[in-house]
Parts: sequence; structure tokens; C-alpha cells
Amino acid sequence: MTTANAKRTWAWEHWFGLAGLALLVAGVYIGLFVAPTERNMGDVYRILYVHVPLQWNALVCFFGAGFVGAASLWTRKAWVDGMLAGVIEVGVVLETAGLLSGIVWAKPTWGVYWAWDPRLTFTFVMWLTFLGVLALRRFAEEHRRAPWTAAASIVASVNAPLVYYSVNWWRSIHQMQSSPETVHTTMIQPLRINAIALFLICVWFVARRARISLARRQAEATAPPPRIAPAESGA
Repeated sequence: MTTANAKRTWAWEHWFGLAGLALLVAGVYIGLFVAPTERNMGDVYRILYVHVPLQWNALVCFFGAGFVGAASLWTRKAWVDGMLAGVIEVGVVLETAGLLSGIVWAKPTWGVYWAWDPRLTFTFVMWLTFLGVLALRRFAEEHRRAPWTAAASIVASVNAPLVYYSVNWWRSIHQMQSSPETVHTTMIQPLRINAIALFLICVWFVARRARISLARRQAEATAPPPRIAPAESGA
């Protein structure tokens, strides 16, 4: 492989992926071995150093899907549609991991794996809604796939602010949003590091997904039409 070809294969998003991976390793290490033990929850609280960044970035993806969906409808560009698919898919993966990690944390903390309080309920609905968007995209006809995905994403993104503000608007067993004034510096540091790390990794995944989608469309557009085999003559 020549030097010119090597440079072309090293896309800009790889730097985001590498930086995110390095930060994630650092953040997990600090959360597990450096941050102090929480007074009430003990060491089980350390799963929050992964759970909370997962949920933060899932909300960013799902809320951002509304804006990317609007951009897709406005521009009708294939790469914007690919980016929208990436944002939704990454958001669903993050939210799935966030729900599972929350269940692991809830049992020793609340005594139950799941409670239908406002935040958990809205989160579950949001997750199901975007799964529905992916299903719609999967089964929609080719010429309708992009606009239908964009329109459905705009509607589904309304769930994101409902999830975020639900603990303020309704009574909930889920804790309210924390701030630097309510969390010790040694505990908030790994939260921030992991949140930034996952965001950078999300950028890498979304960019790669958009490239794959665009390359697939270009390949389909340039592929020769299928050849019809001649009919076999009877004996």
C-alpha cells in the first residue's frame, strides 16, 4: 500500500475513536480504584460511572436525532440520512446498556430491579420508540426510507426532554440531576471523563455508519443491471 493510499484510509473520525477509548480506560480506572466509596451506597455506586454517561449520551443522540432528521428532510442528502441512521443506532445501543446497568444498580439500592416511576417509564418509552423508528426504516421502501426515518425521528425526539425533566415535573424515586455543588470533585471527575469519552466514541461510530451507508448507496447506483439469462429451448 502506498503512502497516499494509507493517508486516504485514515479518516478524521479515527482520532475521535482513539481519544475516546483512551479517556474511557482512564475514567473507568479512576472510578473503580481512585474515587472514594460512597457513604450510603457503598461500592455498588461505582456502576454509576458507566450508567450515567451512557444515559447522558443516549439522550444527546436521541435529542440530536430530531435535528439531524430535520436536516435530512431539508437537504435530502444521502450522507445526512446515513448520519441519522448512525445517531439512532448508537443511541439505541447506549440506551440498552444504560437500562441494563440501571437495573443492576437498582436492585441493591432500591430493592427492586425496576420501578415504573416517571423517569424510568419515559426512558423505556423513548427506547421503544426509537426501536420502532429502526423497524420502520428496515421495512420501508427504498424511496420512502429516508423521509420516513427523518419524520419519525423528529417525533420520537420529543421523548428526550421528557426524560430529562421528568424528575422535576413529577414525584419520582429517581434522584434529581446532580451538579458540582452536590457531588464531590473526586466523584464527578470520572463521570465527566467517561461522558466525554463515550461522546467521542459516538462521533466515531456515527461517522463510520454514515460512510458505510454512503458507500453502499454509491455501489448500488453504479452496479450494472442484472442480466437476464436466455430461456432454455425445449428438447
